[in-house]
Amino acid sequence: MIVTGGENVYSAEVENALSRHPAVAASAVIGIPHEKWGETVHAVVVLAPEATVTGDELKAYCQESIAGYKVPRSFEFVQELPVNGAGKILKRELRAAHETETAGVSASS
Repeated sequence: MIVTGGENVYSAEVENALSRHPAVAASAVIGIPHEKWGETVHAVVVLAPEATVTGDELKAYCQESIAGYKVPRSFEFVQELPVNGAGKILKRELRAAHETETAGVSASS
C-alpha cells in the first residue's frame, strides 16, 4: 500500500487500470519518497512489442477509471521488471533504486 497525502493507494488497483491500456504489457506501481506527500505514486511500465505511449497519455488514461490521487505522478519505462524464481515482481528492488536516487536530493530541489 502507498500512503500519499494521507490517502491510501493500493498498487494492484493502479496496475489493473494500467493493464487495460493496449500499449502496456506489464507494470508495477510503487510509492517513492516525496517531501510534501510522504510518498507519491510511481509506475514502472513494460510496453507491449511495437507499442508506444507517453507517461502523459497513460496518466490521462488512468484518470478515466481511478481517483485522481491514485493516478501515477511519474512513469518509468523499462524493458523488463525484476522478478524472482516464481515470477513475482520484486517491488523492493524498484523502491530501493528510487530511495538511493532521492537520498541526495535537497529540500530546495
